[in-house]
This record gives sequence, C-alpha cells and structure tokens, in this order.
Amino acid sequence: MSLINTQVQPFKATAFQNGEFVEVSDASLKGKWSVLVFMPAAFTFNCPTEVEDAADHYAEFQKLGAEVYIVTTDTHFSHKVWHETSAAVGKAQFPLVGDPTHQLTRAFGVHIDAEGLALRGTFVINPEGVIKTVEIHDNAIARDIKETLRKLKAAQYVAAHPNEVCPAKWQEGEKTLKPSLDLVGKI
Repeated sequence: MSLINTQVQPFKATAFQNGEFVEVSDASLKGKWSVLVFMPAAFTFNCPTEVEDAADHYAEFQKLGAEVYIVTTDTHFSHKVWHETSAAVGKAQFPLVGDPTHQLTRAFGVHIDAEGLALRGTFVINPEGVIKTVEIHDNAIARDIKETLRKLKAAQYVAAHPNEVCPAKWQEGEKTLKPSLDLVGKI
C-alpha cells in the first residue's frame, strides 16, 4: 500500500541538533513542510555525502518554510559523535534523528529487517502531516537534494493551486497544466 496522501503515524524520537538533544514527534511536523531523509546508518560511506548535500542547501529549505530531518537507525548519541567527527555531517544544522527501535523506519516502509538498517527513503510531508512524495531506492545510490527541493516546490505549488499540475521536469516559475478534457490527446 502506498503512503502517498496518508497521515504520518504518531511517533516520538530523540535527535541531535545544534549541540543539543531534542525531541522530535509527529507533532513537530505539523504546521510546516517537512522532509524526512532516511539513511542506513551513521559512520557509513554515502550517508555523509547526503548529509553534506542537505546541509549545503538547508537555507533553501528554510526559505521554503520546510524543516529537514535526517533519520538513521542509530541513537542520538551516535549522531552527536558523528556530527563532531565528520566534517561533512558537522555542517548539519537540522535534526539528526535516532531510530534505534525502528519505529520510524517501519512506519515509513524503509526498514531492512535482515540488517536492522534503513533504505534510502525521502518523504515530503505537508503542514497537515500528510505524505505528498515518496522516494525509496537501493542504499548504493545516493540522492541529489536538488531533486528533493524541486519536489518540495512542486508539492507546495499544487497545494496552493489545486486545479493545476506540475508536468515532467517542472521547475519553479515554469508553466503548469490545468487538467481538462480539452488537453486529452493534445500534449
């Protein structure tokens, strides 16, 4: 079953953010756009490159009124040390969420039972806590956060313009489509 247009299930987790341990919950996601980025584990190979990519574009997410949450199956203590020892991860100002009980990885359908790790999953969630985009793929393939930003902008656009859709490769400011019988077979 797809998670698209479903409500985020209740959860509580602890994250490391800006030198502190903070609680993150489903309530934390309400009232603003959120992007959950699941990664297999701290202290791995591809994961720091993705954290750094997200950190390098964090100001753009904030400008869009969105918070980024990096989630791994490690503890918040591991995330503190990861943040302190990796130059790439050290750039992160967003929450590094620990999910040692696998509550989140299971709820979002990215848990690898045999390994106790997460697949690379990315979820854009609207201010009402409803999942609007889902991307899940093999752990050997790192993501490009620019594509996540594009999807966030598209989700925000269609939320503000419910009678329009964003076509393939849509970028902010480009033309959208207004679905109608007149368009059928003409595109």
